Amino acid sequence: MVMGGHKHIERCIGAYIARHYRTAAEVGVGGNPATALALCNSGTRVFCTDVRPVPPVAGLNIVHDDIFNPDLSLYRGLDLVYSIRPHEEMVPALITLARAVDSDLLVYHLGFEGYGKGSELIDCGVVLHCYHRRQNPLKSVF
Repeated sequence: MVMGGHKHIERCIGAYIARHYRTAAEVGVGGNPATALALCNSGTRVFCTDVRPVPPVAGLNIVHDDIFNPDLSLYRGLDLVYSIRPHEEMVPALITLARAVDSDLLVYHLGFEGYGKGSELIDCGVVLHCYHRRQNPLKSVF
């Protein structure tokens, strides 16, 4: 699958992440693995999580995990945790997770939503919200 076949939002997010990160996890993938697949194709190491069963996708590791009680060992050492159109109540748990494992957190909200006092906005063709930045960005080692 080539990135040009993806929807605009997923293409923009995937391109941004591929340029800035080597390892990532998509939380709440649901039935839309397009960004994660684009990342796999770009060489970015990525896996996805969801609390509900998700049909298998060739070439993509999808793990059952609950953001409200996450298995931190899944996320340790990642450069990035990201979520596309998460339910608003998931955002505090995503922030807590990113802080706990010291990873960046990017969220693409539906429309012009945001959480709390806001975030750093990143325009990559769509607007991403960065709610947490790694404190030690050079910690990732392959």
